[in-house]
Amino acid sequence: MHDPLSKRLWVHIGAFIVALGVAAARKFGAAEPRKKAYADFYRNHDPMKDFEEMRKAGVFRSVK
Repeated sequence: MHDPLSKRLWVHIGAFIVALGVAAARKFGAAEPRKKAYADFYRNHDPMKDFEEMRKAGVFRSVK
C-alpha cells in the first residue's frame, strides 16, 4: 500500500510546483506590466482635456 500512496504524493507535489510556476509567470508576465502601464497612463493624464475633446467630437448630447 505504501507504493501507490507515494506515487500519488509525488504527483500532487509536481502539480503544486507547476501551479506555483504558472502563478509566478502570470504575476510577473501580465499583472506587473499592466500595473506599470496604468501608472504611466495616469501619471500624465488630464481628464479635462479628454472631456473637452469628447465634447467637441459630440460624444455628449447634453453638454454644449
